[in-house]
Parts: sequence; structure tokens; C-alpha cells
Amino acid sequence: MKGERKMMIKSKMKWVGLVGLVLSAFSLFVHFLLARFTEEGITDYQSSVTIFSWRPVFENPDFAKNSPSYRRLWGPVRRLESLHPDANPRGYYTDPRSESSGYVFVRIQGGFHEIRNSICDVVVISRLLNATLVIPEIQSTTRSKGISSQFKSFAYLYNEDNFMAALVKDVKVVKTLPQNLKDARRLKKIPSFRVPNSASPYFYLHHVLPVLNKHVVVELVVSDGGCLQAILPPQLEEYQRLRCRVAFHALRFRQEVQELATKMLQRLRAPGQPFIAFDPGLTRDALAYYGCAELFQDVHNELIQHKRAWMKKRGIVKGKLSVNSAEQRLNGSCPLMPEEVGILLRAYGYPWDTILYVSGGEVFGGQRTLTPLHAMFENIVDRTSLSAAWELNRIYGREVNLVDTKLRAPPSVVQEKKHEVWKNEGPRPRPLPPPPARPKYPYNIEGWWGWVAESDNEPESTVMELRTNAHKLLWEAIDYLICVEADVFIPGFDRDGKGRPNFASLVMGHRLYQSAASKTFQPNRKEVVKLLEENREHLYQANHTWLTSTRSHFRRSLIDGVIRASTESKPLSFLSHPVPECSCLRSDLTKRSLHTSSPSTWAPVEAALGVMHHCPMWMDSGIKTKLKEKEIEEDPDEDISSSSGLFFRNSGGNHESGGGELIKEESQLDDQEELEGAD
Repeated sequence: MKGERKMMIKSKMKWVGLVGLVLSAFSLFVHFLLARFTEEGITDYQSSVTIFSWRPVFENPDFAKNSPSYRRLWGPVRRLESLHPDANPRGYYTDPRSESSGYVFVRIQGGFHEIRNSICDVVVISRLLNATLVIPEIQSTTRSKGISSQFKSFAYLYNEDNFMAALVKDVKVVKTLPQNLKDARRLKKIPSFRVPNSASPYFYLHHVLPVLNKHVVVELVVSDGGCLQAILPPQLEEYQRLRCRVAFHALRFRQEVQELATKMLQRLRAPGQPFIAFDPGLTRDALAYYGCAELFQDVHNELIQHKRAWMKKRGIVKGKLSVNSAEQRLNGSCPLMPEEVGILLRAYGYPWDTILYVSGGEVFGGQRTLTPLHAMFENIVDRTSLSAAWELNRIYGREVNLVDTKLRAPPSVVQEKKHEVWKNEGPRPRPLPPPPARPKYPYNIEGWWGWVAESDNEPESTVMELRTNAHKLLWEAIDYLICVEADVFIPGFDRDGKGRPNFASLVMGHRLYQSAASKTFQPNRKEVVKLLEENREHLYQANHTWLTSTRSHFRRSLIDGVIRASTESKPLSFLSHPVPECSCLRSDLTKRSLHTSSPSTWAPVEAALGVMHHCPMWMDSGIKTKLKEKEIEEDPDEDISSSSGLFFRNSGGNHESGGGELIKEESQLDDQEELEGAD
């Protein structure tokens, strides 16, 4: 009996073991299927480089969109509501002539904003010369940089077919040169011009056009983010509107990029809340150009100083190598730090649960630069937290695994001798082998303190870094679309590493053209720094007077920033301020504005911007019903109690200030000023 029991127990154990093996195999099979499905299509917004996780938390998920506080924080800027986009020709403007002067082939070098500026300029130049434009070649997206072979250079970023179709009445555009001219270009037998930045129309009409007429083709190399002066003579105003048609209508991003940006916008708006887009502008080049190294510490300071020395040797920087960063900051020449932008937004009344989209991903200085901002706003997101890794990989196309083929210098004779001595040494103890060559570790993509100490030159980019630079163009395209569509936009800095308008300036120009009344804060950095320094010791326990002054400046920046851009940004980049050439006045809105406010309040804005052209009648017909609805919704005499907001979220001590003290704002602001965005 005992033997039979043992046999039965053993057989049961075998069956249990067999069932366990089957279940394990089934579990592995299911895991493989899930892994494959996750890579191909599941919308889990995580990435290997995620900076902020997307887990929206709201104190008041349902709030009245007709409330005074909502209109103050998110509503349109009334004083700019009469501006409407109008880039259509207004005077005599003919189709491109059938007889062409020749072909203009363009190679463009630079970053996202430089490429966008340059493309608009070369279209205008082609029209000016009556030439046929070959679709420009974007140097950072060529196949030699390691990108997918399924994309041509221009088509890596923009939609070629839309570009050609949108400009059919402006300039002749072809995809490639004729075969005979292709061969001549390959043999370097066509004339080439490395055009200066902001060249005048005279340069092209008197230097380039004669060569074009003689050789039928010219090659232009554009490397400084613009090859035509930003402000053209009054008789060339139609060419300014052509720039707007190129930038805001012809230059559409590749379909895959558009679709991913649309998905990310849907995910941002899924909670039903408006959101703020913030572009820090903290690039190493910009910090080095303006001498803002002392805003950072340790290796960051060294990297900025090393870059400034490199720029100084090449004539990009004219000033001294060592600059007092504190003075530069007080002059408004340095970017606003994310912490300072967070304080401004909280002081204005945006609550801790506001959705804040940070463009650009990782900023210079790393996570500790963004940590104070994250402490003030719970729902901070960026590109990586709104998209999955497979979604980003899809827009890159089919890329092969890269092997760094960069030629390296052979070891020196001294190094070879050291190796031979080490190999031929007798029994231990023997000398240690010579140390290997110091590798180049990436710091936020570029640089490391080791080579800062060793060399005055920037290290050459590897093929992987060149590919990453091409990817950055796609990342910035996604950020650009989201920032343009954001309910509120605020820049941390509006200049690049050459002292010209940057990515944020292009966004502000596009928003001014597309929807001028959308809230775009452009604070005066000099005044902001002064306000911050006045209350440096009590920024998180600010008093009523400081909050009122800060809010007043922030409101004024909605109008003053636009007017300031017309004198500071526009002379350097037309796309950063395409007004008045590409805007018109809605007559119905203008009349209504004059009735609701005194003429002296509204006239200076239109006069300062120079917008005098009235929109065609068909533009006014579709807005009459909306105006009636707005008059019912908005009562300009209604009192607004400012939202009592805390700088940090009061949730069991998740986010605490230095002493754990939380401040409440107690102020009553004039309703008319809040709704109109003016004093």
C-alpha cells in the first residue's frame, strides 16, 4: 500500500510539473506577443529618454470657461483681436514668367530656425531673379549624416509636393537639376556663391544675376540663417508677403511629423484643460555668445567658457573672453531661468495643476535646472513623455546601425615604444600599460570637461552625433507645431548663438500671424530681473505690492512685447514679426473695439504696428455671429477676484519651499486691465 501511495504521489508531481512547464511556455509566448504589440502600436507614452512622466493631476478638473478668471488667464488679448492674417497679393502681381533666367541651386546649413528663414529667403530671391528654384538641399539631413535612405534632403523635414503646389503662382520650383547641369555640379563646374547674411537685393541683381544669365545655373551656399535682408524697401512689399506665404502656407512638415504632432496635441488636450508652452532657450551657444556662463556652475561654466573662446577665435564673438554674467543678466542679455519663469507664471495666477509643455527636451544644465519649475507645476510634460519610442523611431525612417567610420590618427611613435617596453618587460612587478586615449563622453549630446582642458577646439562630431542633429530637426518641428497651437506661449530667451532671433521668435511670429489675439507673453527681461532682485530674499513669500507690480508687467508684455519685437527682432528676421505686411484689420472688430474702449486706448497699438490695410469683405462676413455671442458672454464691468494661488502645491508636503511656508496672494485687480491685457 505504501508503494502504491508513493507511485501515485510521484505521478501527481509529474503532472503538476508538466502543467507548470506548459504554463511557463504559454506565459513566455504571451510576453513575446505583448512585447511585439507594444513596440508596434500600444500607446504607452513612455520613452527611454523620458524627462517628465505624463500623469495629469487636477484640483478642479471642471471649471467654468466663461468665468472671469478663466478669461484673464486663457482668454484672447482684446487689443489684438482686430488683426487677421492676410498674405495674399494686394497690388499688381503676375505669375512667374515662362522664360526663366536659369536655375538656382541652394545648399542650406544650420539649425531649425536658420533653415526655415533661409528657405523663405531663397524663394524670394528666385522670384527677384526670375529664376527656377531647385528644391533646396538641407545639409544636416543628407544621407552622409547617417539618416534613412528613404528620404531626400528637403523631404526629410518638409512636404515637397505641398511646397511646389503652394508656390505655383509665385516661382517655378523643380525637384532636381537637368542631367547635364547635375554632371557639371558634380564636377564643380558651376559658379558658387557663399552669400553673406542679410544681403541686399542689390547684391543679387548686380552680382548674382549676371553670372546666372551667363552660366544658366548658380549655386548658393547659405550658412548664417538668412541670405536676404529682413526689411525690404517699400516697393518690394509683395516680396514680404511672399515670405509669409512660404513660411506659413508652403512649408508644411512631412506627413509623419504632422501626424505625430497632432496625436501629441490630442493627448495634451485629452484632460479638457488648456496648456502653456514654454521654450527655455537655454542653449550652450546662446549662453556663450552673451557671456552668461556664471549662471551655471562646475562643468557647465567651463563648457560655456570653452565655447565662447572657440567662437571668439572664429570672429563670431567680438567682446572679451571673460564677461560679468551678473551685469549681463541685469541688462536683460541672459535667458530667464526656468525657476524665474515659473515664479512669473504663478505670480500671474496660473495654478499648480496647469499643464506646462516644455519644448526642446533636455535643456542645458540638466534636470537640476528644471527641478524648481517642476516643483511649482505638477503637470509638466515634454515631447518624450507624450510619445512612445516606436512613434519617434517611425518618423526617422529605416536607419541602419551605424559604425563610426571617422578616420582616427595612428598611434604616435612614443606610444608604440611604451607598448613595446611594457610587452617585453620581465616578470612582475612591471610598469602599468599606458592609459588609453580619453574617450569623448557626451554631455547633453556634446562636450565633456576633459577635452575642455586639453584642447582649444571643439571635437569633431561623430556620425552618431550627426544623425542626432538630424533627429533634432524633427524634434523641433514637433515642438514648433505644439507651441504654435498652445493656448499660452512664453519664451525664456529669444536669441540664438549668433545674436539673431531663435526658435521661440519664429513661434511668436507665427502666432502673431495666425492668431494675433492668442496669449503670447513676451516679458522684458531687464525689467523682470529688476523685479526679481527687488524681492530676491522673499520670492516664495511675496507681498501684495510685488505681486501687483509683477502682474502689471506681465499683462503689459502681451502688447509691449509685440511692439518691441517690431524694432528689435524684425530687422534681423522678418518671420519673427510679419506685421503689418501680412496682416489686415477686421473692420467689424475695429468698430466694436472703439465702442467698448476709448479710441486713445486702441489707436496707439494699431499705429505702433503700422497695420492700416482693411481686410476684404469676405473675411468680415463670417464673424458677425461670433461677435454677438462674445458680447453676451463678456461683461467688461464685471469685477474679478484674483485667484488665490500657492507657489507650491499643498498636498501633504509633496513640494515644499525652504522653510515649508506657503504664501497666499491677496489682491484685487482691475477687471478692464485684466481682460484687455493693458493698464
